[in-house]
Amino acid sequence: MTIRVLTEPDAETYQALRLRSLKEDPDPFGATYDEWVNRPMAQVTERLRNATPEAYLLGAFEGDTLAGIIAFTRDTMRKFRHKGSITSMYVAPEARGKGLARALLIDVIARGRELAGLEQITLSVVSDNTAARNLYLSAGFEIFGTERHAMKDGDRYLDEDFMVYWLA
Repeated sequence: MTIRVLTEPDAETYQALRLRSLKEDPDPFGATYDEWVNRPMAQVTERLRNATPEAYLLGAFEGDTLAGIIAFTRDTMRKFRHKGSITSMYVAPEARGKGLARALLIDVIARGRELAGLEQITLSVVSDNTAARNLYLSAGFEIFGTERHAMKDGDRYLDEDFMVYWLA
């Protein structure tokens, strides 16, 4: 397994995995497949081109295959610069159970420790996504709140747990 920041040449591979995540496992994500399927490749490429230590996408590769992704963004507003967020994470079903998700998470935490003044990393997880919730808890995240009906898909509501990892 190799973990690295995704760059412009990874755009099509990233987009394919992102679309797969939204199509096959839509509940954990606020975005939908329909919202992403027609996204111009130039927009995807631009996001990867503009990666910085404070805003990036990491990929976990098994050989040459992109099998997992995680996105991190540090807040840009002065009063919130002490916080960063994991905004999405996905590991392809055939790659699960091999430690990719944990490795991606540990990598983001390690990179966070390198950012001067960053004190916490936050994320949200659908409350009934037990596997993801347990992964985050086992990595040292703690729940600080739950939003009932955070997302609505048709007539179905999804609650979200908000979690924090304290770097300081």
